[in-house]
Amino acid sequence: MTQNLTGVTLIVPAGTQVVSQVAIANHCLQGTVGVITQVPTDGNHVYRIKLPTGAEINLKRHEFSIRKQFQSVGMTDRVADSDLMQFVIYRCIIGSRAYGLDDEASDVDRRGIYLPPADLHWAMYGVPEQLENKANEECYWELQKFLVLALKANPNVLECLYSPLVETCNPIAAELLEMRSIFLSQLIYQTYNSYVLSQFKKMEQDLRNQGMVRPKHAMHLIRLLLSGITILREGFVPVQVADHRDALLAIKYQQMSWEAVNAWRLQLHGEFDRAFRQTQLPERPDYDRANAFLIQARRSRV
Repeated sequence: MTQNLTGVTLIVPAGTQVVSQVAIANHCLQGTVGVITQVPTDGNHVYRIKLPTGAEINLKRHEFSIRKQFQSVGMTDRVADSDLMQFVIYRCIIGSRAYGLDDEASDVDRRGIYLPPADLHWAMYGVPEQLENKANEECYWELQKFLVLALKANPNVLECLYSPLVETCNPIAAELLEMRSIFLSQLIYQTYNSYVLSQFKKMEQDLRNQGMVRPKHAMHLIRLLLSGITILREGFVPVQVADHRDALLAIKYQQMSWEAVNAWRLQLHGEFDRAFRQTQLPERPDYDRANAFLIQARRSRV
């Protein structure tokens, strides 16, 4: 029987194609495909299944497999995330500890890049786009995925490239850090505004549902605007909040009123718009150089 994480048996819905795991004399061979036409009220009774011939049979849950799952056996990634961790080429700390906004309760968030051998890329099973260890707050993107996100001006990925807290950096990663400015472009304006809108939506929901804004949402909205302004004006990603630390912590610890936070937000939106109009950053990042770097890095793993 198929069970979910709570141990409750799941009912396979009508219309699902299945494969019989048993042979039924004069009806079907083991391996015959059918479609569920009637489901039981619980997982302990039979399903009604229609065969290609038009005949119908009754099977219990352990007597058939879902066709898509049956055909995928042996096709899944055979390399565990834990085994791929040995190929991490860049590891840094981001989040509150990198921003300088941490306290005793703050987690240590590690992010970075992994670059597996070419054989794993060429294999039928491929490699995952990212490795995660949620227990340790770790996430590592496969190099191509990381580069694509950086080219799209993803704030989390750009902060990885500029984090002051680097723990692992092999020569390939060091080369990437040397050329990190190629990812900075006018796309910053759109991407950071998108993240700001997401934070603002959360704040609006908080106001509607709780009558107050969650300090963390407000703080990160302000921090993103400050960061975006600096990138457009000065051409680097300011991970550490520096002169704005006290004001941001005042938001975090609810020492600044919502009215003051909102007034600051509106002021920063104006500054962000002006920074965009005046920025010297290119319209787009350097796709060609990023692609050449990826090819070279991949070749180094052959």
